[in-house]
Amino acid sequence: MEDKKEMGFLDHLEELRKRLFWSVLAVVVGICVMVYFDQWLIDDVIMAPKSLDFITYRKFCEFSHWMGLEDQLCFNAMNFTLQSTTMGGNFSAYMLVVIVAGLVIAFPFVFYQLWGFIRPGLHMKERKSVNGIVFYVALLFFSGCLFGYYVLTPLSINFLGNFQFGDVEVNATILSYLKLVTSLVLGTGLIFQLPVVVYFLGKIGLISSEFLKKYRRHAFVVNLIIAAIITPPDVTSQILVSMPILLLYEVSIFLVARIERQRD
Repeated sequence: MEDKKEMGFLDHLEELRKRLFWSVLAVVVGICVMVYFDQWLIDDVIMAPKSLDFITYRKFCEFSHWMGLEDQLCFNAMNFTLQSTTMGGNFSAYMLVVIVAGLVIAFPFVFYQLWGFIRPGLHMKERKSVNGIVFYVALLFFSGCLFGYYVLTPLSINFLGNFQFGDVEVNATILSYLKLVTSLVLGTGLIFQLPVVVYFLGKIGLISSEFLKKYRRHAFVVNLIIAAIITPPDVTSQILVSMPILLLYEVSIFLVARIERQRD
């Protein structure tokens, strides 16, 4: 028998305040950790995709040779430079890097606090059906961030940095470079939450496995279009980018079908 104590509106606000406090504190701690390791973060993480020695470029070139394509998938140039055009540009770039990095490493704890606020409002059966959700959300988020960092970021940097428009040279600001990197990493981390979102939508009956199967082709086309936009104009890169999203879509169909079987 579950012992429940009804909470009033002010009690919910107080609980929310505590959860927000611990979440903000976790982010601040994450930022402080990143400040301590700032040299490693900037040189070996943030600026690494700008170097042709980055692991992704090397693996693409090895894969190209293994496939007998010679140097077709090799990256041989970085025809752009980074600059700061304002007095506070470097400081703003530094703060952006440590804040985003702090958010990334604090994400599991922040979600844990959010889930701790939502969980008491669920029935016992509903709680059991989502056991381990914090672990799976964190796993998907970090998997997405790694995919965004090691695949999308270097492909996008190389393509955009080397794209020719007449005789215009690419002299990008450091902030534009950082916004590209952070948006791809964070964005992919959030996109990888697709199975979790679909699971809850299926749980409340807003979508069904038949609906997802019916529009599988549409999702496939949209995915390929997005992959074509953010990757260099070669089929191999587009397939590498689109495959994880398609896999997550199939996993989402499996999860919703499982919910339907349990419901029946």
